[in-house]
Amino acid sequence: MRVVVLNFNIAIVNSSSFGKIFPEHIDDLKKIGKVKRFEVNSEISGLELAELLKGFNIIISSVTPFFTKEFFDNKDELLLISRHGIGYNNIDLNAAKEHGTVVTIIPALVERDAVAENNVSNLLTVLRRTMEAGTGVKNDCWEERASFVGRTLFNKKVGVIGVGNTGSCVVEILRNGFRCEVLAYDPYKSNLYIGSYGAKKVDLEELLRSSDIICLCANLTEENYHMIDEASIEKMKNGVYISNSARGALVKETAIIQGIKSGKIAGFATDVLEEEPGRNNHPYLSFDNIVLTPHTAAYTKECLEEMGKKCVKDVQDISKKILPERSVQALSNYLC
Repeated sequence: MRVVVLNFNIAIVNSSSFGKIFPEHIDDLKKIGKVKRFEVNSEISGLELAELLKGFNIIISSVTPFFTKEFFDNKDELLLISRHGIGYNNIDLNAAKEHGTVVTIIPALVERDAVAENNVSNLLTVLRRTMEAGTGVKNDCWEERASFVGRTLFNKKVGVIGVGNTGSCVVEILRNGFRCEVLAYDPYKSNLYIGSYGAKKVDLEELLRSSDIICLCANLTEENYHMIDEASIEKMKNGVYISNSARGALVKETAIIQGIKSGKIAGFATDVLEEEPGRNNHPYLSFDNIVLTPHTAAYTKECLEEMGKKCVKDVQDISKKILPERSVQALSNYLC
């Protein structure tokens, strides 16, 4: 039986956008309780994080920090972690359950269009050498435009890894917008499901071997950690392009750099890194044919507005002892 909570203290942790683009979301939270922002190192220990957030019983969190067993072992007053995003691999769900904490995420459809759009737009940027060409103009090198000849996306054979929420939208964009032949690898989806979006289901080996371009849209699991490594890159076509809008750890960064240096990979676009935040000394930034954006795939006003509304609704529900929607770790006795 839960003790009735009269005072709600809400911590916003490591979110660069919640309440900043839409301050009304903060105003709504202040009607429920005290609100305070925290910016912490992504590698902060669980104990230190718990001590820092002592007295806060609701957290709205970004993709970092990591809420570990050590954190929950020292944070029994915590009612809710509302993820300002669709992933929850930075939260120990078993530990959350043991200590009576509900964990919620944003419904995938909220981010679907924005993240898929980012995957393709970053891909187009590296294919068409847009950043290089723009820098050429800034450097007064207009007449050297023949140095920035790129590649077209139309009619290419594109492999999409992960055909869930985002991946299925990427398939639709590629197939219907750019007349691509789309190959798809997703062991959890049927031929019928994948075919309904316009792709052909294949095994990973065929996708790596046959694709001119590869788009990464998969969730990060223990099984696919560093799935794009030296061995998988060796199986790819020479001059392949890769775009990643999912999780940085799907690729082995040293293998990507090796592939870029050798020319095996003609271009790489990524919105994510294995360790975030990235810094200006990251090895990717040494290459003109790598496009790196700071995890902004969901950063459209339309998407952020709906994401913020969902987090606010989570807090409102918890304050009323209502189990929020999209609770990935729900407590059977929460409403008792």
